[in-house]
Amino acid sequence: MAAELVGGALLSAFLQVAFDRLASPQLLDFFRRRKLDEKLLANLNIKLHSINALADDAELKQLTDPHVKAWLVAVKEAVFDAEDLLGEIDYELTRCQVDSTSKVSNFFNSTFTSFNKKIESEMKEVLEKLEYLANQKGALGLKKGTYSDDNDRSGSRVSQKLSSSSLVVESVIYGRDAEKNIIINWLTSEIENPNHPSILSIVGMGGLGKTTLAQHVYSDPKIEDAKFDIKAWVCVSDHFHVLTVTRTILEAITNQNDDSGNLEMVHKKLKEKLLGKRFLLVLDDVWNERPAEWEAVRTPLSYGAPGSRILFTTRSEKVASSMRSEVHLLKQLGEDECWKVFENHALKDGDLELNDELMKVGRRIVEKCKGLPLALKTIGCLLSTKSSISDWKNILESDIWELPKEHSEIIPALFLSYRHLPSHLKRCFAYCALFPKDYKFVKEELIFLWMAQNFLLSPQQIRHPEEVGEEYFNDLLSRCFFNQSSFVGRFVMHDLLNDLAKYVCADFCFRLKYDKCQCIPKTTRHFSFEFRDVESFDGFESLTDAKRLRSFLPISKLWEPKWHFKISIHDLFSKIKFIRVLSFNGCLDLREVPDSVGDLKHLQSLDLSWTMIRKLPNSICLLYNLLILKLNSCSVLMEFPLNLHKLTKLRCLEFKGTMVRKMPMHFGELKNLQVLSKFFVDKNSELSTKELGGLGGLNLHGRLSINDVQNIGNPLDALKANLKDKRLVELELQWKSDHITDDPKKEKEVLQNLQPSIHLEKLSIISYNGREFPSWEFDNSNLVILKLANCKYCLCLPPLGLLSSLKTLEIIGLDGIVSVGDEFYGSNSSFASLERLYFLNMKEWEEWECETTSFPRLEELYVGGCPKLKGTKVVVSDELRISGNSMDTSHTDGGSFRLHFFPKLCTLKLIHCQNLKRISQESVNNHLIQLSIFSCPQLKSFLFPKPMQILFPSLTKLEISKCAEVELFPDGGLPLNIKEMSLSCLKLIASLRDNLDPNTSLQSLTIDDLEVECFPDEVLLPRSLTSLYIEYCPNLKKMHYKGLCHLSSLELLNCPSLECLPAEGLPKSISSLTIFNCPLLKERCQSPDGEDWEKIAHIQKLNIQ
Repeated sequence: MAAELVGGALLSAFLQVAFDRLASPQLLDFFRRRKLDEKLLANLNIKLHSINALADDAELKQLTDPHVKAWLVAVKEAVFDAEDLLGEIDYELTRCQVDSTSKVSNFFNSTFTSFNKKIESEMKEVLEKLEYLANQKGALGLKKGTYSDDNDRSGSRVSQKLSSSSLVVESVIYGRDAEKNIIINWLTSEIENPNHPSILSIVGMGGLGKTTLAQHVYSDPKIEDAKFDIKAWVCVSDHFHVLTVTRTILEAITNQNDDSGNLEMVHKKLKEKLLGKRFLLVLDDVWNERPAEWEAVRTPLSYGAPGSRILFTTRSEKVASSMRSEVHLLKQLGEDECWKVFENHALKDGDLELNDELMKVGRRIVEKCKGLPLALKTIGCLLSTKSSISDWKNILESDIWELPKEHSEIIPALFLSYRHLPSHLKRCFAYCALFPKDYKFVKEELIFLWMAQNFLLSPQQIRHPEEVGEEYFNDLLSRCFFNQSSFVGRFVMHDLLNDLAKYVCADFCFRLKYDKCQCIPKTTRHFSFEFRDVESFDGFESLTDAKRLRSFLPISKLWEPKWHFKISIHDLFSKIKFIRVLSFNGCLDLREVPDSVGDLKHLQSLDLSWTMIRKLPNSICLLYNLLILKLNSCSVLMEFPLNLHKLTKLRCLEFKGTMVRKMPMHFGELKNLQVLSKFFVDKNSELSTKELGGLGGLNLHGRLSINDVQNIGNPLDALKANLKDKRLVELELQWKSDHITDDPKKEKEVLQNLQPSIHLEKLSIISYNGREFPSWEFDNSNLVILKLANCKYCLCLPPLGLLSSLKTLEIIGLDGIVSVGDEFYGSNSSFASLERLYFLNMKEWEEWECETTSFPRLEELYVGGCPKLKGTKVVVSDELRISGNSMDTSHTDGGSFRLHFFPKLCTLKLIHCQNLKRISQESVNNHLIQLSIFSCPQLKSFLFPKPMQILFPSLTKLEISKCAEVELFPDGGLPLNIKEMSLSCLKLIASLRDNLDPNTSLQSLTIDDLEVECFPDEVLLPRSLTSLYIEYCPNLKKMHYKGLCHLSSLELLNCPSLECLPAEGLPKSISSLTIFNCPLLKERCQSPDGEDWEKIAHIQKLNIQ
């Protein structure tokens, strides 16, 4: 292949860092003032360029020639050494500029003779290595390339046409409709497997689209219609550990993190969640072939209801066999479908038209992709950037299509796409080899890592590295090297692209578990590991042998809470002098950072988040190259070191979740900060004025929290923060909670002058003491989330209904609000996008005037701690429109909460609303799933003109607790789909059977705060019930055996008077029993001598605390 047609060798990108440093005028000045030999610099530049000329040819020939491969490894080592040497010089230059106690002229004196000799000696050594390697070109048959790297990072010319903002969304899958229907029919069929749940595997080689097919099946409307009680998606990948996989399934089902380290406990929790429920579980990318481990994961899954299904994807039929599943073999795409996939990506920008010649070459390229959608997609993305027939022919005729057998794990089409990346993108992509498979990464975090490795440098600093990183990331995204994950704001690499990244940097990147070695090679430059893998790895001592290490990166893939380090951190610091990225995130063993951290001259990113450090050593202020410092959730960290302002290159400072309450001294000198998590306004007015001015001069973006706003004495000082011109997406403004203002007008002026830019998406205003809010708050069309909390003196709400993009609104603790009416809406069609609304702890709120045209999309409504609220009140215009309705009296009489104002409501929670008397609904609501009412003592009735089954056909969860006046269910009985209930009234419990249709599927019942001594009666509970929870019943002493006969799960919590279990014991059907904080009963149930032990000894899952 002609060298000029590829994107530039990976080595060229590493060389570019050295070229940028060598072009620095400060470097030349350093040599002249030191009277060092300037020829050394010139020779280094020449040697590096001569190596660069051979890099392209060597990168291709290494695939077939092991000698060339070894030469490339040696060259990279020499180039890295040269870069480290130039980095040391750069550090010294920065140190002089920063150190206010010495002048630059003092730097160049005789006291630095030893440093001079060291620099000169090491540079000669590097030159000798490069000379030796360059002289081997003839023996290796390496040829100079004519390629000129397209890595023009000045921004002066436009690079290849790429849609930098487009996201590749697989909205269509070609050639899989029949297979999709087969799988959906299997999932929704009524045929039962006696060993339920039924299991189906999608089996096929990597890149065939197994995951994409499963995703389309999972989100198909027919699956929604199948009414699974639970749906969950879990990515398993090649690291199969029973506890980890089981816990991940539990977390996917509950949407909550779980830190249980005990398999028994996780099994119990998962069983309880699945008990009697019909579920669909997708396990993506399963590799485990050991049946015993699969059986251990499957055990709690067997408690699901009949009709439960497990769908998993795998590359191995042996895996499918070990899981005793039915098998669906996925084959390569047919010729026509292949062309459609290729065409969809090659022509995605609309700039390229296929003439007959291009189509002919394109079809031959498609043939070489062998029916693999991933290969077709990436090669299509590559060719979308190339319009000439010669480009297409060169790709068709590339030798890479015939990779040797020893590289068989790499798909040629993917390697070709990588080969054609510009060298700067090759370098960024290769660094992602540190990520484990299926790791969902955040764009900003990855850009920070690239920045810390000097991958984002721009000549003469024309562009900010963050901008360069954003461009590089979007380029890789548009070329299909990254994909958007199912988690909003996170991205993922396909497994095969992850393999490719690891393949191209195998000689200098070590990833624990992926690399099977028991020790870390000395040549390792980048090292990463997952939290969960540390305990089983005994080779950490070898880490100190990797003396040129640049990255030390722990990665939490499954929200593991912590990890433990096995060697001395001081010893580590004394060895890894060239480290650039150092993270101890999550290492709870770390309580003190050794002073030797100051010796890490090359360090550019330091993450100490989630550690137990109390302070930072002063030596950290010697890290003059530091760009990123993260201290989030260091819960006992009190303050910054005095000289932190000397870290003048710092671009990111994060310290949320710490005890730090003051900004670093001389904060204004950190002029390069781009990301700042928190800002504290100082009590000293002179200092706060100065620091606000410093804040105003920063080009901040991302998230910012400004605390102690009450310390801004002069509203004009707030203007100095210049928030309006910052690219913030999240902003929190917080006053001290016990602050009492003596001038509400001044308070409002301060807030007015803290106006953010119109690009803000999330805003929180906390403990503001003004009486009204400024106009800018409801004049931002981009605001998505708004929180107003503890603004106790605010007398009326602004017209928040005008915020057209607002999806979540939280109003908490606004004690001055008595009524909510027209002023809240602002127009007839208000809250057009609002999905979640929370009113909490509104002590004086009495009236809520609603409009029928408001809240057209509201899905979740939570009203809690509003003791004076009487209900929702109809505005006059609406009242006239509904006159003559049979329920008309309810609209004028106080105390009624009308659900029909919220036509799309899915969840309603009313808690501690003491004045609420009625709940009414006029028309059918097909969306309501959960209705929860707690501690509403005056609530008496439900004004429903039709049975609940008609009005709320989708309702599955009903909770009525501590509502003493509610003694009857609404007329017409309960909905058929009701599955979970929580009750605290004996009359309601007693009427359950009469109000449930025989076909109702009620499975779970919680009884709390019941004033009885004996429970339950044998005719009391419905026969469909499988789980019973009895909580906070202080007088309960005994239980009836016959009332428990249909249960499979029983929980008894906080029943201090409960003396014993029924004399007959517990029914054999009960397989799970929990007893918590029932001291009398706990004593009787102790193994093996407790009086009731024999009654429960047969139960499979026991938890007694």
